Amino acid sequence: MSKFESFHLAQQPSILTDTIPGPRSQALIARQQLLESSIVSYPKGLPIALKRAKGAIVEDADGNQFIDFFSMAGVLNVGHVNPYVLEYVRKQQEELIHVLDFPTENKLDLIEKILAEFPDNVRDQFKVAFCASTGSDAVEAAIKLAKHKTGREGVIAFHGSYHGMTSGALSVTSHTQLRSGYKSLLPNITFLPYSYCYRCPFNHQKETCKLDCAEYFRYVLENPHSGVVKPAAVILEPIQGEGGTVIPKEGFLEKIIHIARKHDVMVIFDEIQSGFFRTGNFMAYSNPDALPDIITMSKGLGGIGFPVSAIVYNKAVESWAAGDHIGTFRGNQVSIAGGNGAFDFIKEYEVEAHVKEMGAYLLARLQQLMDQFSCIGEVRGRGLFVGVEYVKDRYTKKPDAALVKKLRQECLQRGLIFETGGHYNNVVRFLPPLIVNKEIIDSALQIFEDAHHAIAAVPAAHTLTEI
Repeated sequence: MSKFESFHLAQQPSILTDTIPGPRSQALIARQQLLESSIVSYPKGLPIALKRAKGAIVEDADGNQFIDFFSMAGVLNVGHVNPYVLEYVRKQQEELIHVLDFPTENKLDLIEKILAEFPDNVRDQFKVAFCASTGSDAVEAAIKLAKHKTGREGVIAFHGSYHGMTSGALSVTSHTQLRSGYKSLLPNITFLPYSYCYRCPFNHQKETCKLDCAEYFRYVLENPHSGVVKPAAVILEPIQGEGGTVIPKEGFLEKIIHIARKHDVMVIFDEIQSGFFRTGNFMAYSNPDALPDIITMSKGLGGIGFPVSAIVYNKAVESWAAGDHIGTFRGNQVSIAGGNGAFDFIKEYEVEAHVKEMGAYLLARLQQLMDQFSCIGEVRGRGLFVGVEYVKDRYTKKPDAALVKKLRQECLQRGLIFETGGHYNNVVRFLPPLIVNKEIIDSALQIFEDAHHAIAAVPAAHTLTEI
């Protein structure tokens, strides 16, 4: 038996109906459209109704089984309905569920596990605050704390950022389509270029890059005519998620921190998707010599999909008094038990090393696919946080969002689901559960390659011209 095989519903997909969605899914989708709000989005791109799941396999209402390389937006890091974690959840449900912010052994254990992931020499400098149920709540709390501590209003964010959909989180999210329906959000938000080497805003190559993107941050803070009043904080993702799994050049994050420190600007790192071992480490960023002031967490923190969020922050920035930031559903005890179970599972089953091994294998296989098809402009990733960017032409790098949309539909028909994203919606984003094994990866990539052939993607031996 291969590693983690028993934690999955199957090792490969199984499609029973002639088309996807099948008749039961079609009926449930139609029923949903009648009853549920128009804000429903995921079934638009992935038209299936789900019935059950285990590990990296989800089953729809018609009995079709799909490989889940989505993890429901990067939440199910230890897989769907992980039985190891469920034992923690069942026990907690029988004892205690909702206690506001009273202390419990369950909660304090999770806090200690979070802080234990920090280097020994800085661990005692940090504290944890639980927020409400979503990552957006953590972002709201982080911005609120930065403003409270500094007494200033502004926030600097980055192109390609996604921090959530509540008013404050959306204010620091760069996607103009998401922002365009609102006449006002938080004031004094400034967006700067992120370190996106494949599409460098300064037209540099990786080999000649001098981190002008970080230097531009310095320029904005130091130029009295930049138009930017000294902000309370700068917020960024150590690896951009919805922005297309964009991994910044080495040194960029440290430079942002050092520049912010010099100008007394607080640094918030959003690890909601990149954290909780998604990259093979607890956090995507962990340089003990240059740490942010506040870190936001959610998604995988709830273990197997239970909603919870938190901020981890340096004690030096704490300015709140009792009750200055409250919420009825902060730190639900069942969600926290899920987090404890996931932590213990990851340690007992050596998931960190597994993620790095599987991530390297997945990237190598995708690189081979890139050698076959010139529509793939770049393959990038860290651990099991992977993006594949599609272009009409490798020289011009003109984005090909239409091709990505076709790929997702072809893969869905064959039994593979994944998310798409990127600055131009031209990136396939793979976020499989961290317990995925080689057999499932091989099955997924065979579907992925077959889908390329099915849509007649041009082989790499040919040269595409700009359209």
